[in-house]
Amino acid sequence: MDENNPYETDELLQQYLIFHYATAEEQFPYGFGGTDALDFPKRCALEGADLAKLPHGARALDLGCSVGRSSFELARYCGEVIGIDYSQAFIDAAHRLAVGGRHPATRLDEGSATTQLSIEIDPEIERSRVSFEQGDAQQIRGDIGHFDLVIACNLICRLPEPARLLRRLPELLKPGGQLFITTPFSWLEAYTPPANWLGEGAEDSFAGLRKALEPDFALEAQWDMPFLIREHARKFQYSIAQASRWQRI
Repeated sequence: MDENNPYETDELLQQYLIFHYATAEEQFPYGFGGTDALDFPKRCALEGADLAKLPHGARALDLGCSVGRSSFELARYCGEVIGIDYSQAFIDAAHRLAVGGRHPATRLDEGSATTQLSIEIDPEIERSRVSFEQGDAQQIRGDIGHFDLVIACNLICRLPEPARLLRRLPELLKPGGQLFITTPFSWLEAYTPPANWLGEGAEDSFAGLRKALEPDFALEAQWDMPFLIREHARKFQYSIAQASRWQRI
């Protein structure tokens, strides 16, 4: 475990458990603003792919799966889902959810005041279809096989070398397979050296993404997806990810 990785801290683990699994009322108990950005991990799974086109028993790969909500939602439609994240703390929590179906979460309310929540996986989801492993999306193991669907939600701009992942994607997808990517293109030197940012700056990032994926993938759709991360009862991160769905040629 990398102790210098902020995604290994309990603070971010609890924040992401809330982000992934807490109800709308538990996350944002207000009747104005922000509600369109809730349930982002669930929306990534259910809106990102063209689910009607997935074959029976489809294999799906969730890169940067965090604590696993998208992976579990994909299990409603796929025969096998593998979730990979660099954070061991996130993967441990996702694994506990896969085994037991529930997990405690601590919601920060104000100052040092917290609320203890219990999050649960929908019992209609076959958790046995989902497995989780700690790993680097830039160095995916060679024996992982091929997939009908690969999703990478808000991962690209947190990789040191995003181009390494983009070069690997063609061999991960079966012909006709679907690729779904979201990213706010929030480039930070702490994660990605500027020389490795896609395109020639933030305004050109999608052009850089498209150049990296073509000609192996055809762009099917592109849209904006807001997401909301709660820090405490009166502070939230509202961001807009650029979403795109691609088909493996």
